[in-house]
Amino acid sequence: MNLILFDDHTIRGNLLPLTFTRPLADIRIGILTIREKWEKRMQVSSSSCTEPYLQKKFPLKSDVNSDNFWINASICPNKALISEVTQLAPGASLMKGDTLIAWHAGNKVPVASAPGRGDWPQPQVKAEAKSRFIQVKNPWDIFMLNGEAIREDFDFLTQGRASQALSSTNKALGKEIFLEEGAVVECAILNATTGPVYIGKGAEIMEGSVIRGPFALCEHSVVKMAAKIYGPTTIGPFSKVGGELSNSVVFGYTNKAHDGFLGNSVLGEWCNLGADTNNSNLKNNYGEVKLYNYPEKTAKGTGLQFCGLIMGDHSKSGINTMFNTGSVVGVSSNVFGGGFPETFIPDFSWGGSDGMATYKLDKALDVATRVYDRRSLPFNEKDTKILSQIFELTKALRSK
Repeated sequence: MNLILFDDHTIRGNLLPLTFTRPLADIRIGILTIREKWEKRMQVSSSSCTEPYLQKKFPLKSDVNSDNFWINASICPNKALISEVTQLAPGASLMKGDTLIAWHAGNKVPVASAPGRGDWPQPQVKAEAKSRFIQVKNPWDIFMLNGEAIREDFDFLTQGRASQALSSTNKALGKEIFLEEGAVVECAILNATTGPVYIGKGAEIMEGSVIRGPFALCEHSVVKMAAKIYGPTTIGPFSKVGGELSNSVVFGYTNKAHDGFLGNSVLGEWCNLGADTNNSNLKNNYGEVKLYNYPEKTAKGTGLQFCGLIMGDHSKSGINTMFNTGSVVGVSSNVFGGGFPETFIPDFSWGGSDGMATYKLDKALDVATRVYDRRSLPFNEKDTKILSQIFELTKALRSK
């Protein structure tokens, strides 16, 4: 089986800036990314059909000697959906209304564009999906659906397995607490009566922390001393968090290491929030929160009363930064200073409430290289070209 996860072009734009730097499949929701969910459940590797400037880092792999399955990368699999997908005959597709979930292309060589773009063949047979599934269509879906996604991932990852023993220095409530190999938890309170608590391989929860599930701490991440975390919250791999968090998702390689509040929010990778950075997640008039939408170039209603901060990869905040309700920060921006900055901060911006300037590309690339180097990872030519392309794509947003 050759698994191809394609970016749904009707959805990808709504998920910017998070999808500027990754295919849809690499969004994290629950414990795993969407790609990891499909790969682990189907026990095969995958490739992506995404934007041309991302395709070099995330190449599309075709195989005329295998069954090629095209899967909508905005959709999270479960046991029932996997069964429907794998039962598709060659040439058949699985639909949910007008949404293409999967297409069994057989041994046909995959085309270079996603469904709805270019010369994409029409599936011969269409079947309506019976399964219920999680689909990520908007940035706020990531934290709103995170509790359900944690539950599905927890059940799948822990089925038939034994947890590492939890130290007697901790106070545990509820039974759904699972520690992977090498996880360290001491003198903490873990409340799993409200949802499962998953501690990944080599992760650590330091003394005095209080955590209420659903909660996932992915591999080699750290919860610092006396943190307060309300679920559903996910901390992706190689991250550090402290202070107070509520119903938020951190993709990975990101630090919010100090006191300050993060609520109903999504942070991409390679972000850093300075000490006492806070975000508002509720308007003073208790009204609906709006978020900036890239395709529509204006703020769009979320239908939510609680919605905080959406931050793209490589962005950072200085100490004591305040983000207003429904803030969107683009890729590779630096936010600092007193007062509340604008609720939309374009990609490659530098400044705060007193005004924003362009964050020069060479400076941004230099910082990204240093940040990768601290994690002993190479910031290579492919990464450079992606950020350079995003800089060009977003130039008009910074001229306003």
